[in-house]
Amino acid sequence: MGDRSGQYILTSSVGEEVRAFVPDPLPPPTDLDLKAEDQDLIERANRALGRLDGVTTLLPDTQLFLYLYVRKEAVLSSQIEGTQSSLSDLLLYESDEVPGVPMDDVVEVSNYVAALNHGLERLEEGFPLSLRLIREIHGILLQEGRGSEKEPGEFRRSQNWIGGTRPGNATYVPPPPNKVVGCMGALEKFLHDDPVRTPTLIKAGLAHVQFETIHPFLDGNGRVGRLLITLLLCQEGALTKPILYLSLYFKTHRDRYYELLQKVRKEGAWQEWLRFFLEGVKETSAQAVEAARSILERFEEDRLKIRDGLGRSANSALRMHEFLQENPVVTTSRAAEEMTISRPTITSALENLQDLGIVREMTGKERYRVYAYDEYLGILHEGTEPLPEAS
Repeated sequence: MGDRSGQYILTSSVGEEVRAFVPDPLPPPTDLDLKAEDQDLIERANRALGRLDGVTTLLPDTQLFLYLYVRKEAVLSSQIEGTQSSLSDLLLYESDEVPGVPMDDVVEVSNYVAALNHGLERLEEGFPLSLRLIREIHGILLQEGRGSEKEPGEFRRSQNWIGGTRPGNATYVPPPPNKVVGCMGALEKFLHDDPVRTPTLIKAGLAHVQFETIHPFLDGNGRVGRLLITLLLCQEGALTKPILYLSLYFKTHRDRYYELLQKVRKEGAWQEWLRFFLEGVKETSAQAVEAARSILERFEEDRLKIRDGLGRSANSALRMHEFLQENPVVTTSRAAEEMTISRPTITSALENLQDLGIVREMTGKERYRVYAYDEYLGILHEGTEPLPEAS
């Protein structure tokens, strides 16, 4: 096993002696030896990221797109960790409706949204991407629900492991607790270009692996590690809005993702990891651009369908359509309250939209009905089907 990415040290945990891995500080001590095709991939990934950043200027309401895209990312990132909630479940939960999945799952996803928003707000205030901010984000991520008893906002003071039933048969054993602060301190220096400046995308790819390797918290490491990518890209100005999320790519290629994390640790396979990561940036950026364009087209087609198909009833239906763009899952009572329109008018507008095939009633009930803007949600839902339960 190569020692290019770190070293194993013996430590005692749960009454047995195990080999824990302590990563070397970044950047890797040897030249990454990026070939011509790798440089081309870096260039293509950067161009794709630039196109993605530019798409926000095409959107009539960037905040709306971000609002829902952040929630899509929250669902995907939590699914990688084993939750079974969907985007619709989260939107129902935020509408004070009871979802049909375990409440802990939806709370976990909602916490993720809050953690990301907190991180972005702090960066906008000029606060650096630092260990303090990472701990704050973790504290919000685990503030309630599953994992809330596992020291939210604190680096771990006990040994953890990945895979297996105990450290002795684990797939991977991260650094002992007495090494965590030192490893994280070195990572913070790297994020701040100490000892050398590293290109943004390369920095994000290296930092993500390093964070996952240190595994500094008792729970929530995967989600914080994925948030770190987006926050770093925003801090460095590669993105003006937090619009790139790699969780769908990592979810789709889950086995390869975990295999490469291990390969970096065991063999120093940084080039192989970076190719995978950059391919993910390129692919995910293109998907997000396409999603934004599809959403714009959907809104315009439906607006014309309402205008041309409803005659005098079009005005209230058009207002309802605008409301649904911000709230693609809605109840009549909530729409009436927020739009300050009578409930009969809201009900009539929603029924008209249902007749046009724009919304779908989800409950099948006569009362307490819930409507979904189906095709819009379908664009956002792509890839967010829950993962099958592990056998």
